[in-house]
Amino acid sequence: MDSEHLFCLFCGCPVPKHYDTFREENLNFSKGRPQFVPSDDENFHKRDEITIQLVDCPNCRNVSIDIIGKGRQFRNRIMNFNPISLAKSYPNYIPLTIREDYEEAHAILNLSPKASATLSRRCLQGMIRDFWQVSKRSLSDEIEAINDLVDPSTRKVLDALRKIGNIGAHPEKDINLIVDIEPLEAHKLLKFIELLMQKWYIERHDNETLLQDILDMDTNKQSQRKPKNS
Repeated sequence: MDSEHLFCLFCGCPVPKHYDTFREENLNFSKGRPQFVPSDDENFHKRDEITIQLVDCPNCRNVSIDIIGKGRQFRNRIMNFNPISLAKSYPNYIPLTIREDYEEAHAILNLSPKASATLSRRCLQGMIRDFWQVSKRSLSDEIEAINDLVDPSTRKVLDALRKIGNIGAHPEKDINLIVDIEPLEAHKLLKFIELLMQKWYIERHDNETLLQDILDMDTNKQSQRKPKNS
């Protein structure tokens, strides 16, 4: 959360980083007992400590809370305290491996946005292989194979997600070149994965359920018909 804009863990909206929306406090044992110290106070010995960050979203009025560990023992670990998980719960007719990749991508969103983007890429590939029954040498080839099955705008974003996910999956040719992915950017990739879950799996399931309900209704009505009296 070092940039000038944060993002709300509840609604995903950007939140400007200033006094009214952002708080950060440190909890440590530097004075022999746990104590909250303002994060900008440099007059104490920093050891292993916990940093609590709060973001008050002006859009949805929810307060996001992250707990960040610093020092030798905690190794910069981040835990979402509120909300505990950003991941939506999806039905079992979506394959377990896809749901697990999606949930893990959410779990590490703040800890490693680059790794989260890589998992979104993996999630996308799993969805293409399962939903469209397409398996090629690479994700690029698989996206090309469904080119005529999706609308042009979706096709472009599929390829964009693939390329962004590659930043985390593959090192740059120049090892001194560092391309970062921000949490808000990784969050948008997950929102796109959620859109595909809705458009591909949930809408298909709902449509099939509706059609089957109508067929069952027809069967039931036909069984109730009586022959006309002659």
